[in-house]
Amino acid sequence: MSEDKESEFVRLLEEHSGIIYKVTRIYAKNSTDEQDLRQEVVYQAWRSFANFKGASKFSTWLYRVALNTALTHVKKDRKETEGFDSDWQVAPSGDERALLMAHIRRLNDAEKLVIMLHLDGYGNEEISMISGISKNHVAVRLHRIKDKLAQAIKKEENEN
Repeated sequence: MSEDKESEFVRLLEEHSGIIYKVTRIYAKNSTDEQDLRQEVVYQAWRSFANFKGASKFSTWLYRVALNTALTHVKKDRKETEGFDSDWQVAPSGDERALLMAHIRRLNDAEKLVIMLHLDGYGNEEISMISGISKNHVAVRLHRIKDKLAQAIKKEENEN
């Protein structure tokens, strides 16, 4: 890869580093796992950058690389820890954002993907492109996920 391409990759990666942070924060089970996953996402993006043709925005492409890497990581981790209790659940700190994040972590992988992209400001059409599900199905899933999160948060508030 040429020096210009390397510089462009580094610049774009720095400009869109929040995407990697968000994806790894949602899919990692602890801070060490998050760091490992972040490194793996950067590595996979670097390996795939030569194939990026600019047909979509860099942010959309990076989301897809990050999510594919994270989902592969989660599947691998599940196979390695089968039969053991998982420490995925993070106790909310009382802060509303932490409470929401704790409940998002409890969603299945497909639900995490859709709600994370939505919360990051992506429209249904872009979520459809990244996730590979139809635009209409994105809308249905978002509605169901929001209801599921609202019910879970309400239930937890009633218990406390």
